[in-house]
Amino acid sequence: MSLLLLLAGVFIIFVGFHEYYHIPKYFKSGDNSIYDSNTIFWEKLLNPSVFFGKSTIILTPTILLVAANFYKEKQAYLQLKEQKIATELSVLKHQLNPHFLFNTLNNLYALSIDKSDKAPEVIAKLSEILDYILYGCNDKYVSLKKEIELIENYLDLEKVRYDDRVDISFNNNIETDVRIAPLILLTFIENTFKHGVSQELKKAYIQITISIEGKFIRFDITNSIAKNVVSGNKETIGLTNVKKQLELLYFDDYSLDINEENNCFNVRLKLPVK
Repeated sequence: MSLLLLLAGVFIIFVGFHEYYHIPKYFKSGDNSIYDSNTIFWEKLLNPSVFFGKSTIILTPTILLVAANFYKEKQAYLQLKEQKIATELSVLKHQLNPHFLFNTLNNLYALSIDKSDKAPEVIAKLSEILDYILYGCNDKYVSLKKEIELIENYLDLEKVRYDDRVDISFNNNIETDVRIAPLILLTFIENTFKHGVSQELKKAYIQITISIEGKFIRFDITNSIAKNVVSGNKETIGLTNVKKQLELLYFDDYSLDINEENNCFNVRLKLPVK
């Protein structure tokens, strides 16, 4: 209401200035007729078409300024939101990496105690993993083939640790390289060893498949469940973090199915390629 009154007031001033000052000053007539400012002033003032026409002229600069200010604030909001997401992802990665490194160093410690000849191999693999984690996965999305190399190095370390206690099948036939959020897949694999293989008294098994189906990356992992362990609904730190990362990076474009059936723990993850 106040805006409408302000607009009406500006319109009255504009028409009054135009009809009483501007037009009479430059009015010329061959028959020396006098310009009737009063009559024309009220005609224009009471003419809705004139009001809306002049209002458009008056409001155009204001509308442009409001639109420009809105765009500027929108860009600032989007930038702030992007920075917030980047900060949250950084925090999640810093929570995840020490967890992974702690498990790997435990493997090396056990081999060192046994004075195993496999210790140098573990150190070499660990060096490659550290190099990738520290310098190779700082971007939002990374090469899927690089992630597969990371997984292969990790599996090699776990094979050294568990020897013949676990049967590992890893299928990955990736011909065209695509991009994926870093360390997502490794978290599920690490969780499988920590809460599946490590608690199995007999021989455990893990089946991992990575494939590309159209515009999606398909990741499937199945592992045996130790009979001596009672399954619970408690979610691990690794799984909690990886779910948060998926929400921040892929929003609603991904699907994740985690279930337990037939003494097996199954994870089915589908991500859009980047």
